Amino acid sequence: MKISNIKKISGRMLSYIVSRESIITFITCVAVSIIIGACMVYSRKDEDKSIKVGIIYVGDASTAYTDNFIEALADIKEEYGDKVEVMHMYNVAGGTEREYLERLVNAGCNLIFSTSYNYGETTKELAGRYPDVQFCMATCANANEEPYYSNYHTFMGAIYEGRYAAGVAAGIKLKELISEGIITENEAKIGYVAAYPNAEVISGYTAFLLGARSVVGNTTMTVKYTYKWNDYRTEKKYARELINEKCIIISQHSDTAGPATACEETASDVPVFNVSYNKSMFDVAPTTYLTGCKINWKPYMKAAVDAVLNGKVIEKNIRGNIHGNDVGAGFGEGWVSMLEYNDIAVADGTKEMVADVIGQFKKGKLTVFKGDYIGVNTDNPNDIIDLREGFVENKDSSAPSFNYILKDIITIQ
Repeated sequence: MKISNIKKISGRMLSYIVSRESIITFITCVAVSIIIGACMVYSRKDEDKSIKVGIIYVGDASTAYTDNFIEALADIKEEYGDKVEVMHMYNVAGGTEREYLERLVNAGCNLIFSTSYNYGETTKELAGRYPDVQFCMATCANANEEPYYSNYHTFMGAIYEGRYAAGVAAGIKLKELISEGIITENEAKIGYVAAYPNAEVISGYTAFLLGARSVVGNTTMTVKYTYKWNDYRTEKKYARELINEKCIIISQHSDTAGPATACEETASDVPVFNVSYNKSMFDVAPTTYLTGCKINWKPYMKAAVDAVLNGKVIEKNIRGNIHGNDVGAGFGEGWVSMLEYNDIAVADGTKEMVADVIGQFKKGKLTVFKGDYIGVNTDNPNDIIDLREGFVENKDSSAPSFNYILKDIITIQ
């Protein structure tokens, strides 16, 4: 074959190879452009996605319990901006919640929070009817009971930890008063204004008393039930009655400033101090308020909002003690926190001792419901517990389950 022909063939082959490589390069560029474009479109869609969040409250911003939820959602709204629209339903009385939940569903809410234990059954029922809406129920324990709905969730902070820590602060104050000769050890008495005789309330005041008894072993408690979450006049009245019965520390599981006001209005020569719940009462009781504790609802609520916004499973989007569709956590995950300390009223060393208690909770080294105590179940007098063996709260659910009245040291009026 002539050299000229060979050159022609080689040139054609080279031209073919170059053309083939150019086509492959072109196709590759097109494919990459399509993928990048698709990612940009997907990203843009994700950026543009928004959800509507609904929430029903048992009270309004004037009550500490409800205000904590309001503040949590306000922080979440500020963080997510236009991606999250919030609809609030205030002062929803138990028994009327169905109407308000239906309103939120009909308004197009993708995620609905219910914030009162009394709403639990109705909220779960509606979750069964509206499977495309995520329902998150605070303070209830029925998420994993039949019927089971994947869109129904329960959550609560391990508030017994906070109650115990606040009780320690109360105990330190009692010890100070004893050492100063203002009261005797036998006069170390706590008065407690409680809403209802259910496990959530009983677990809380028992933990509070045991915290105080870890400092002053003779401390006792008297409990008065209001049978309402929010009743300023009755709460204040009962607190006054407890003060008249020589209770030195007044605390509560109720939603108003009534107990704190009663403490502050007491004559200055009567030793009485307030430990609050959900909100600092320093503004109300600047000379008698000590400290308190609260559940921080934001970690769970933010995780739920983020999950619904991004198509994730709520329980896979949060850290805590997860039991099916139920999640809880305590000091360790920031779900429980202490309220501010009143430096002019708390005893010396209170902050340090409470910080040590919190550290023990975070390390899992402190068992609250344990000691030489006998408890009687409020629902079944034949059910008696010996706490020498210990009781693990929140073992199977975020909602408290300790429902026993400790004999000889707690009096119910």
